[in-house]
Amino acid sequence: AVGQPLGLPDSAMASGAATATKRSKGLTIINVAMVPQRSPFRYPGGKTWLVPYVRMWLKACPERVRELIEPFAGGAIVGLTAAFEGLVGSVTLVEKDPGVAAVWKTILGGGGRWLADRITDFDVTAESVREALDTTPRGTRERAFQTLLRNRVQRGGILAPGAGLMKNGENGRGLRSRWYPATLRRRILAIGEVRHRIAFEEGDGLDVIRRNADRLDAAFFIDPPYTVAGRRLYTYSDIDHEELFSLAGKLAGDFLMTYDNAQEICTLAARHGFQMRLVPMKSTHHAEMVELLIGRDLSWLPFPGTASEGARQLSFQIFPD
Repeated sequence: AVGQPLGLPDSAMASGAATATKRSKGLTIINVAMVPQRSPFRYPGGKTWLVPYVRMWLKACPERVRELIEPFAGGAIVGLTAAFEGLVGSVTLVEKDPGVAAVWKTILGGGGRWLADRITDFDVTAESVREALDTTPRGTRERAFQTLLRNRVQRGGILAPGAGLMKNGENGRGLRSRWYPATLRRRILAIGEVRHRIAFEEGDGLDVIRRNADRLDAAFFIDPPYTVAGRRLYTYSDIDHEELFSLAGKLAGDFLMTYDNAQEICTLAARHGFQMRLVPMKSTHHAEMVELLIGRDLSWLPFPGTASEGARQLSFQIFPD
């Protein structure tokens, strides 16, 4: 199906050997410089580039969404955007990683100014970074600081065990390459201003989906760890993808899923009758790539044949390998 937000053809569903591929021309990539940067994290697999599509999705929901649930929050750019822009009534972020959870607990629990001050006062040197990362945190706030420091000084922002520290970094600035105290302070304090709209839960995203499956007033942005690179990028990368798709199929409210373009994911989506569309993006190394959007009804996405220039710039094709 070309230019239509449809699932895979019957032949692909039957064979189970299908991936989604993109038409090479007519695609533009979202300029992330035009999207407000809300998250303090520099997150591998971050979804800043997806924000314009999330706005379309939430605005297209038949009823105003009372609560947006992000069960695999990570850097939480989608939930933060929804809260800042009033796209939903409230947001619930869920995260299993204790370090990442400590950041959200601290900021959303009233410790944002403490964390901002700790960041501003920290002098980044090879010695101070090693000492800070090797020290066992004494509480949630110290763990939050340690997590953000690790996120900013390790290669690619990777928090998984085994990730090394940056060496040369951006413009030869080494460990200071991604350490922007003033920027981090501004983002953290800004989140504190809207924390009354955001709830946080440390735990298993699948459990939270199960508990809220019957809610018509909730929508779910589901961005699980990548199937291919997850173990390299994230500490908690193992997830039952079949169970996740089964749960999504039972949700009373709407959902939007993002995934890497992997054969097993396309097969699962087709099996559950979900629609798939490819969206262009750039990796952290500025390589042009595509990711899958998956949902029940993706007709809100622009596609060839609509009148607007923005729609003409985006075209998608799904067919078997």
